[in-house]
This record gives sequence, structure tokens and C-alpha cells, in this order.
Amino acid sequence: MKALVEISDKQFFVQPGDTIFVPKQKANAGDILTLEKVLMTSDGTTATLSPKVSVTAKVLRHLKGEKILVFKKKRRKRYRRTYGHRQDFTELEIVSIA
Repeated sequence: MKALVEISDKQFFVQPGDTIFVPKQKANAGDILTLEKVLMTSDGTTATLSPKVSVTAKVLRHLKGEKILVFKKKRRKRYRRTYGHRQDFTELEIVSIA
């Protein structure tokens, strides 16, 4: 069974056993999260909109993504700025869909 889940305004299509990287969540490593915002479920042939489905996920770790360099420049003004950004993520393992 697969489910379309909304986590922090982003949608993920998951099934039990998957590991996904979501925006940082307020949970410690090893905690169990219950995701209530399930938009759709699918058994492989049919898709259904079922409001009483929840997804259980386990927090594996918190980590940072790759560095993104941001470069600003105004031509003919001798203005240049470079800085980097690393997004925080949480790695989740999908345990079950109930």
C-alpha cells in the first residue's frame, strides 16, 4: 500500500520501508511520528481518498543538505557578495500505513 502524505507543506508518496528526507521536524532521533495529513492511498490498481488513514514514521537522524552558493552582483558598481546556505533536513523511515 502506498500513501500520499503532506509534511511541512510538501507532499511525499511513501510506502512502508521507505526512507525520506523532509524539512526539519521538532522530534528527537528515535522518536515515532504519526502523520495525520494523508491525502490519498493506493493499493497499486486503485487510488482512494480516505480521511481516516495515518502513517507512522520513525525519526532516524537530523542532517544538513548540500551547500548552495548565493552570488549577488551589481555591474559597474564594484558590488559583489557571496554566501552559502545549507538546509536542515530530518530523515524519516516509514514504518506502517494504517
